[in-house]
Amino acid sequence: MTVLPRAAVGRRTVLLAGLSAGAGAVAAALPSAASAADTFFQHGVASGDPLPGGILLWTRVTPTPESAPGSGAGPRVDVAWQVATDAGFGAVVQSGTVTTGPERDHTVKVDVTGLSPATTYWYRFGHHGNWSPAGRTMTAPAASDAVARLRAGVVSCANWEAGYFAAYRHLAERGDLNLVVHLGDYIYEYATGDFTAGGAVVRRTAPEHETLTLADYRIRHALYKTDPDLRALHASVPWIITWDDHEVANDMWSGGAENHTPGAEGDFAARVAASRQAYAEWMPVRLTADGNIYRRLRYGDLFELSMLDLRTYRSEQADGTDVDDPGRTITGASQMSWLTEGLVGSTAIWKIVGNPVMISRLDVAALPAWLLGPLGKLIGVPQNGLILNADQWDGYNADRERLVDTLRAHGTRDVVFLTGDIHTSWANELTTRDTGTTDPAAAEFVVPSVTSDNINDFLGTSAGGPLSVLAASLIRATNPHVRWVETDGHGFGVLEVTRSRCRMDWYHLADRTRKDSGARWVQGWSVGRGSSKIRRESAPAA
Repeated sequence: MTVLPRAAVGRRTVLLAGLSAGAGAVAAALPSAASAADTFFQHGVASGDPLPGGILLWTRVTPTPESAPGSGAGPRVDVAWQVATDAGFGAVVQSGTVTTGPERDHTVKVDVTGLSPATTYWYRFGHHGNWSPAGRTMTAPAASDAVARLRAGVVSCANWEAGYFAAYRHLAERGDLNLVVHLGDYIYEYATGDFTAGGAVVRRTAPEHETLTLADYRIRHALYKTDPDLRALHASVPWIITWDDHEVANDMWSGGAENHTPGAEGDFAARVAASRQAYAEWMPVRLTADGNIYRRLRYGDLFELSMLDLRTYRSEQADGTDVDDPGRTITGASQMSWLTEGLVGSTAIWKIVGNPVMISRLDVAALPAWLLGPLGKLIGVPQNGLILNADQWDGYNADRERLVDTLRAHGTRDVVFLTGDIHTSWANELTTRDTGTTDPAAAEFVVPSVTSDNINDFLGTSAGGPLSVLAASLIRATNPHVRWVETDGHGFGVLEVTRSRCRMDWYHLADRTRKDSGARWVQGWSVGRGSSKIRRESAPAA
């Protein structure tokens, strides 16, 4: 049986023996980069979408001073790449050369094949003898492998101006992760000062205006990859990512967005095309030839992950009168068929869904105005007062019913939704009119934002104060399927999947506005195999 992530014998090694859980120890194990290489490789390295025999590798080069991100300038250059089984690159198993230039913003993506399953590799890029900092990555186990355990960091909603990415640092320092799942809002499109840390700009974004053009989105992606904690996490483990709305514009749907003004901000389709091109260039992700990002990846017989796109194909958000309309969709017909058929037909023990917005019902009808106001900013409650979670699955009830009805009709169990977007921490049981509260269809674990504002930030109160405690109590009182909610913390989740249970642990930062912020464990919840009822867990062993 393949055990993840403990070190194993031979090609099944998933973490290198002796690798400690500190970022300093990881950095010490990596080959050092000369100053020339630091100048050439300014945005780090990354890997993503691991397969049993392959991995996607990424970097960005700056061959000349005029080759700045978004400039459209600079020469075409050849970039070498190497993949090795050791940190010193004494055992290189794959290598090659690719050419990049201003037409793709000098980014480099290499889809490496011919690797061994469930194996740790080191990779780097080079130019004229100068090598980038090395990255560490891991291939997935073969589909038939019996895998004992997998551990993943889970993150969402990282707003540059609202703080530092200490959450990424803490995940990079762990040393026990097989991958990172990012559920969207990797970047934010706002102009400086438009979305802050409770009204304060912690660090100014670039460009300082709202991102609208291809150059704008390229510059914004580049800025994010100057963050050392983001670069460290990318270099330590492979990522599996999807987008939400802020990669284009707030509350995006297939034909527009709340934060897009036709005419004043140009054609929306052109804006989407620009943002998608920059995303494809700057992110370690495989997109289809048609530009689709929804896809499925598997880790042996243990874990199959379906990553959703809930922005590109959705109908416009409802105004409260048509949430049950079967003609409205959050997934689009093709993606819904792909999702339901994949979940029902999966032979993996756990069927995990990377779900950018919350699927569990949220009844806010009985909530007071002081709570509904800030909650509405997070979940899309219309300003006209209609009580509706318009931007999430609540606004597309027919799609949710279709999905749950299909799972129940086929007896499909062991489905877990991993969710971001709402900036807060939740442990939910997915119920509908037909399931009732005694037999949920699935479990849902919602991770907090890395930095983006949440309830206490909107209210201007202290984290964990009386109003926040009351808010959580009121939400749970009207939503019994919400087993736990915490409305203030910023941070990350750690998902552990074993053959008998799927568990999420939530960690919150002490202060998102500090580079050196500590983090603490706040809660753990799990679902056992064969049951969608979740239970509270004690703190994990140190």
